[in-house]
Amino acid sequence: MPITPGNAPRTPDVQVGPIDLVARVDDALAVQALAFGLSEEEIGVRHHIVLRHLMYPGCRSFGATTPEGRLVGFVYGLPNDRAHWWSTVVEPYLRRQDANGWLDDVFVITELHVHPSFQAQGIGRELITTITDGVSQPRSILSAIDVESPARRLYRSLGYRDLARQVHFPSAPRPYAVMGAPLPLPHRPSPAPATD
Repeated sequence: MPITPGNAPRTPDVQVGPIDLVARVDDALAVQALAFGLSEEEIGVRHHIVLRHLMYPGCRSFGATTPEGRLVGFVYGLPNDRAHWWSTVVEPYLRRQDANGWLDDVFVITELHVHPSFQAQGIGRELITTITDGVSQPRSILSAIDVESPARRLYRSLGYRDLARQVHFPSAPRPYAVMGAPLPLPHRPSPAPATD
């Protein structure tokens, strides 16, 4: 089988499990800075945003750690509330696509990042399937930069489909796509179709 993001062999000693993201917020943002290319100023802004999100009811966080305790990936999310900032930004785009209902009874993947040295090993897939396995909502929604990327390919392999594209968040330099998938997500990637 060809190695693609999400189906490469995972580093065996990396463990995925619940983490206290309040205590590990600096470690998580260091991973996000490397994976997503954040400046020091952006890290400072996101620090406050993450801590605020963690206070919302139903917020969950999981991390991927080495045996030494090094955080090499993390995910957090929460049940959507139409009053949350993210929801108010994406709602007009979803409404134009007749997908506005995706903002109700849905679990939002707020952030998912894996350290570049640990990408393409299945860690992102394990993080997102683990966090969504324990939620009561029947579907999940997220936003990702609207370019073809390993992240978008991973999300598609999990059943996410584009709900709206060219979504512009204030102060974000690039447009995003909003993607949604029914739950539960598949834990293993679908086999590649046979070719002649």
